Amino acid sequence: MQSIVVQTEAVFQALADETRLRIIRLMVVTGDEACLCELVDSLLEPSYKLSRHLKIIRQAGLLSSQKEGRWVYHRLVMEPAYLESLYATVRALPDSNETYSGDLKRFRERLCLREGGRCQIGIQSEEFKSEAG
Repeated sequence: MQSIVVQTEAVFQALADETRLRIIRLMVVTGDEACLCELVDSLLEPSYKLSRHLKIIRQAGLLSSQKEGRWVYHRLVMEPAYLESLYATVRALPDSNETYSGDLKRFRERLCLREGGRCQIGIQSEEFKSEAG
């Protein structure tokens, strides 16, 4: 297992983007790991955009990634312990336009499509299916 270093300045840069906040919030609230196609279907954003944002979050030290076959699963890093406070703050952010609740609803629906706890079907959103092609 590789060691992950949290880059303090990079953490705040990672949090300074709405899409990255949506990704982090979704993972904080659910505690689940997610593959790219599950995030595409949940956030309704194209895979190339989410891949770029996942890379920034990973480089900040907030995400770890594990490849399993053709899927890469992303999960929040929980150490050092002060990250729990950061995640609690993200969880407490207001959802005045219900963006986060919509993401969460779609993510929970998308997780029901897993087989054996793992994604097996790729992107399901018609709008983004062709890009995965």
